[in-house]
Amino acid sequence: MFSQQDIRDIRDEAQQAGIEPAVLLAVAEVESGGVCLYRINGRSEPPIRFEGHYFDQRLSGAQRQVARSRGLANPAAGAVRNPASQAARWQLLEAAIAIDRQAALESVSWGIGQVMGAHWKCLGHDSVEALAAEARACLKGQLRLMIRFIGHNNLMPALAQHDWKRFARAYNGPKFTQNRYDAKLALAWRRFAAAESRGTTATGGQSGPV
Repeated sequence: MFSQQDIRDIRDEAQQAGIEPAVLLAVAEVESGGVCLYRINGRSEPPIRFEGHYFDQRLSGAQRQVARSRGLANPAAGAVRNPASQAARWQLLEAAIAIDRQAALESVSWGIGQVMGAHWKCLGHDSVEALAAEARACLKGQLRLMIRFIGHNNLMPALAQHDWKRFARAYNGPKFTQNRYDAKLALAWRRFAAAESRGTTATGGQSGPV
């Protein structure tokens, strides 16, 4: 569940980007389950998801064989399971970094917007390290990363029109109906929009990352 400060930060970034605050709040909540930061080894870290098929694509030769043998890489999407806890996911990332740091960072979706590190260049970063640093700096860094990704993929009009299916298909993939991604967005937006109109705050989150 977002804190009051989280909601203020999301509103601020939405307004600066010309996005309806309730819309960005809805997307952020559905993507993150309403949790922006986790305590990992004494540090606040953003939510992450490791994609083993991305890692497999970025390795070759002996490195790929080692990664596959350790259960860190697989050519099939979803074959490398992510642990339920974020602490365990960060451990998974550390194990991948020990094999190839850049490939590992590019194979992670970063922050509440779950933006892949592999997109660092098209989102205007000098390196994947810079993208990861932005996501790890603060909630607003995660938000700016997500907003740039939305803009790069020409999805601002879909959000402005509340075209949840169009946005869901592009942002969540063609199988978005299986997890009712569009319906979850619509529901979250209605709640946040109603709270905005009343001048109150809607803090009821979804139950975990999508």
